[in-house]
Amino acid sequence: MTAIPIGEAEFQPGLEPGVVVNPEGLSLHSQAVLLTCRSLVGPFIRRYPITPMTMPVARVMVDRLAALRPRAQGVEREQVRMSGFRMEIIRPAGARRSLRDGAVMYMHGGGFFLCGLDSHRPVAASLARRTGLPVVNVDYRQLPGTSIAGSVEDCLTAYRWLLRHGADPARIVFAGDSAGGFLSFATALRAAQAGLPAPAGLVGLSPLLDLDYRLKGEYVNAGRDAYIPMSAVRSMVRYGAEAEQSLDPALSPVNGSLTGLPPALLIVGEDELLRYDCELMARRLTAAGVPNALELWRGQVHAFMSILPGMPESRAALARVARFVRARVEAGATARTA
Repeated sequence: MTAIPIGEAEFQPGLEPGVVVNPEGLSLHSQAVLLTCRSLVGPFIRRYPITPMTMPVARVMVDRLAALRPRAQGVEREQVRMSGFRMEIIRPAGARRSLRDGAVMYMHGGGFFLCGLDSHRPVAASLARRTGLPVVNVDYRQLPGTSIAGSVEDCLTAYRWLLRHGADPARIVFAGDSAGGFLSFATALRAAQAGLPAPAGLVGLSPLLDLDYRLKGEYVNAGRDAYIPMSAVRSMVRYGAEAEQSLDPALSPVNGSLTGLPPALLIVGEDELLRYDCELMARRLTAAGVPNALELWRGQVHAFMSILPGMPESRAALARVARFVRARVEAGATARTA
């Protein structure tokens, strides 16, 4: 992998977004994943009807497949029961660091109706091992049991829990993939509205950041994405945010009051549909004076680092995320002692 350092220079407003970080070719693992998504996963998703009736069935199927994978190694897990949902704190084995020392609050992807702790434990465990910090994996409520706004409220509740249990907001980084990337930014914005302190940083991995599927459908990657079809995005938004009224633009993080957000790292596949969201967010963060970096990964599918965290490209991407997290946590610690 080409090493492009994630330092302060990369987070200066005004830089042109969109740096391709792996221009030299794809691993065999990555090529196999890309082929599988284009030939099998994509056609299946395009034919699978996404409705309130089929959403629970799809989640059960994904959970059962996730249970077949080997257990995450080198970590310890602690279960936390919340009102209406649960969380899991993942720590590196033998490293009982306090939440006061820093933490990652991770929000899994899955289109607001799929996946959970089991499916995303490998990527959360990888971040815990790489950063040495506790990773709080949030199993927020999903469709059809709640709306997208309800999922955001659960993540805000999780953040309040962290603050009540002694976590320093200057040493907390929000991170998530796909819908979880949406929740990372939306939760930070809701925290500001609620008068809560901002976290130290935001990480979006192939994040959904704009729910307006009408404009997204005209984007060049709408026909290039390996497996995310516009039909799936439309269905998710209609059931999650348009069930009883027209889409509220304020629900999309790209339309929020971005001034005052912490530095952000966005990682997305070069040919992904959601590159649209990342480019739009990068431009608006820069206009708001928020330091940010947008990394493009050539030949990678949507949320590749959470699908197969052990793939060479995934390991490289997660290493970069870990460096960003450590830098933000260390900056918070320095500010506290200055």
